[in-house]
Amino acid sequence: MVSEQIPLRFAWRDGLSFDNYCAPANAEAVHHLQQAAAGGGEQFLFLWGGNSVGKSHLLQAACQYAAEHQRTVAYLPMAELAELSPEIFDGLEQLSLVCIDDLQRIAGNARWDEALFHFYNRVRDAGGVLITAANVTPAALDTPLPDLRSRLCWGPVLQLAELDDAGKVAALQLRAQGRGFDLPDDVAQFLMRRSARDMGSLFALLDRLDEASLVQQRKLTIPFVRNLI
Repeated sequence: MVSEQIPLRFAWRDGLSFDNYCAPANAEAVHHLQQAAAGGGEQFLFLWGGNSVGKSHLLQAACQYAAEHQRTVAYLPMAELAELSPEIFDGLEQLSLVCIDDLQRIAGNARWDEALFHFYNRVRDAGGVLITAANVTPAALDTPLPDLRSRLCWGPVLQLAELDDAGKVAALQLRAQGRGFDLPDDVAQFLMRRSARDMGSLFALLDRLDEASLVQQRKLTIPFVRNLI
């Protein structure tokens, strides 16, 4: 999975792959990520979009894809690591692929900005691949360093589009399929009406319903789901 030299906190979540990312509008971004993760594409990529477009999913899918191609990787979720020292970047340029998630969590912090600036330079010189993601464009990040902004744009800057309702239903059904059960259209539509509509909340609800159905040995029907939520 992760190189033995890399602490466990840099591991990614199993089960997140390009195959179970459902967003046809983002096919170009997925293609760029697959090529980069395999070592045959861009050296630098920047993803941006709202909280429900799958940035974290795609970064972790890229790590999984790269590992399957025998490449060394690290996934850095800055929402969890921002309280640590910027020294966590030290030595990571030796890896084939580094993915930095939630970049907005450290942008504007002078120590982190400087460390990231130098890290970009080291990755370039070492020939590795660096993929970063944030909820805004590089120009909108809260960093005063123009040289850092320019490095964030060294490769393609890719906006991820949000799913429409039909896409969300398809994503729910794909996730259900991956967990080994069917999600009927009427139940999926019922969940859409009764839950927060961001994919994180919908996926969490689906996982909870799956666990309940296994415990109670029941299929996911509207009456069963209604009683649970």
